[in-house]
Amino acid sequence: MYPQIYMRYPGGKDRALTFSYDDGVEQDIRLIEILNENGLKGTFNLSSKLFAPDGQTWPQGQIHRRMTLNQAQKVYIGSGHEIGFHGCIHGFMDSMPANRQVYEIIEDRALLEKQFGGVVRGGAYPFGTHSDQLVEALRASGVAYFRTVHSTHNFEVPQDWLRLNPCCHHDDEKFPELVDKFLETKVWARPLFFYVWGHAYEFEQFNNWDRFEEQAKKLANHDNVWYATNIELYDYIKAYEGLRLSCDGGLIENPFAISVFFWADGKDYEIKPGQCIQL
Repeated sequence: MYPQIYMRYPGGKDRALTFSYDDGVEQDIRLIEILNENGLKGTFNLSSKLFAPDGQTWPQGQIHRRMTLNQAQKVYIGSGHEIGFHGCIHGFMDSMPANRQVYEIIEDRALLEKQFGGVVRGGAYPFGTHSDQLVEALRASGVAYFRTVHSTHNFEVPQDWLRLNPCCHHDDEKFPELVDKFLETKVWARPLFFYVWGHAYEFEQFNNWDRFEEQAKKLANHDNVWYATNIELYDYIKAYEGLRLSCDGGLIENPFAISVFFWADGKDYEIKPGQCIQL
């Protein structure tokens, strides 16, 4: 009988949590402090040509305050969080001609990689707008994933990584309810995937830092939760999907350089790099 197997995250964890924030604003400084204090991880999507000039002063009451490149480098490099891209100029990429779309993708990635010293493989659609042509431009450019702004309110593992829908915005009225559901749901087969997005300036705009901090503390320090960046989740899930199974499913081979975990017939398994196991 063909065995049913279900993915587990590293260490056999049955649920994963990630965050995604856009624009590289000054409020990211406080947000990263909150994430780090609670052992949470995420991705910050930046536009390489929109950093504020050195010496920038903002008018009284300005909420959306982009960091200078120097500020951003101090905040993000070595923070443990991922850098994603958000279009060089944060334009409506879906409305651009094909050659401009490719330029926005490649140029933004290349500049961010130089600015922050790492490979940039994913990001988020400016304004959340996208099209089939833009998706194909991302695919042809070797982009791993790109996030929309469409909230699913579920914990399904993504199927279409270039139309990556989050579970909810941090200011969604259902956010606290979803946090409780994520932590309390009993998993026996398919694992959970909780994806929260937003802009950190919104915490200042709506004066609700305390609401987010309350949920961050609630989400922290759970042994069955994997706290990961967007790209860490992508790479791990792709490794699980790339496991090689024999015709009857009884033999499973791991061709990757990381251990992969799964659950089958009431038992947890770890398959190490290069290992082949018999169920």
